[in-house]
Amino acid sequence: MNDRLRILIAEDVDLVAEAFQALLETEPGFEVVARVVRGDEVLEAARRTRPDIALLDVDMPGATGIEATAQLAAAQPDCKVLLLTSLPGSGQIPKALAAGASGYVVKSMSAAQLIDAIWSVASGHTVIDPQLAADALRSGPSPLTTREVQLLHLVEQGLATESIARAMFLTRGTVRNYLSTIMTKMDVTTRAQAVAAARANGWL
Repeated sequence: MNDRLRILIAEDVDLVAEAFQALLETEPGFEVVARVVRGDEVLEAARRTRPDIALLDVDMPGATGIEATAQLAAAQPDCKVLLLTSLPGSGQIPKALAAGASGYVVKSMSAAQLIDAIWSVASGHTVIDPQLAADALRSGPSPLTTREVQLLHLVEQGLATESIARAMFLTRGTVRNYLSTIMTKMDVTTRAQAVAAARANGWL
């Protein structure tokens, strides 16, 4: 019987993924059973290899790490998920935990810290990076409504007011009102700043 932890890695930057794999394969209690580069590849790889732990990058093409976490939680609830981020924003932590993640940590942690985090998650504990947790408490919940988030996603894609209005079945005046409300909430003066602030806080 294999008593090693079976680990799946999902990371779209090859150098980072290779570094994680090389590190984990030096640990006697770990076995890397799969490595994927897209969030929408996670579930199939997990079904094929039955990992105990999934290390998922928060920001991946295809599906985010949080979206992949929710899929894993539904299909393979015994697989623990440790999310890794390189972004300073902490607003994603509540979403991550709600999706079923057991941990949310930064990629800049030391090798020893990562290994400890994996063992802690495997033992049933929840692991949150202390700085991210402190930032989350300071920033509080997102002030944006679902509609405002949808609108900011379209702004982030580079759509002009008229195109946003068509996409959301709104008038141009209503879109401008939404944007004004969003910028007031976030204390910024441009739509680009609103997107940047929302992204940094994990609200998009």
